[in-house]
Amino acid sequence: MPAPPPLDRLLPPSLHPLCKGQSHPAGASLFLSGHKPRWMYFVNEGEVVLERHGENGETASLQRCQHGFVGEASLTSGRYHCDARTTRPTTVTRIPVEALRQALRDDRDFSERWIAMLSGEVRRLRLSNERLSLPKVQDRLLHLIETEGSQGRYTLDCTLKQLARQLAVTHEALYRALAELERGQRIERDGGAILLRKARP
Repeated sequence: MPAPPPLDRLLPPSLHPLCKGQSHPAGASLFLSGHKPRWMYFVNEGEVVLERHGENGETASLQRCQHGFVGEASLTSGRYHCDARTTRPTTVTRIPVEALRQALRDDRDFSERWIAMLSGEVRRLRLSNERLSLPKVQDRLLHLIETEGSQGRYTLDCTLKQLARQLAVTHEALYRALAELERGQRIERDGGAILLRKARP
């Protein structure tokens, strides 16, 4: 299959024919701890959570991914160190790990794009951690607009229920926060976008 966006711009043409699309129901396992990595997974739609299980049965959530790569560390590891599970119906693109490793060794331009992608992911995760440390839903929403929007405008690329999951709150709490911020004239809605009022001319 052709590599879907944004993989078509990231991956070298030699990897495009090797991309395979898959659909999974909620609760499906993409890989398990201890298994040898065979595929690199890119989440197109849905959600995949990376989990690590402790000796006493406790579960730690390491990452929630709704769009992008999961398990990037498998490129430099002989086995997975966590489980990857879907939390709702999810579509992914998988790429053979060995072919991806070889392309990174052989193609300098691709290697630089990959490093830039990983650097962007690190920045995004740092911002996400900073955002989730804020106690109020309103503050998390404003932080999202300011850090991931453009000139005070954040264009939604998902539903409000999906946005609530990204902010680790219930969708009811998100609706209330939006209403309170609108009443306080701190934001306004413009179709599929949320704008800071101070950013309006």
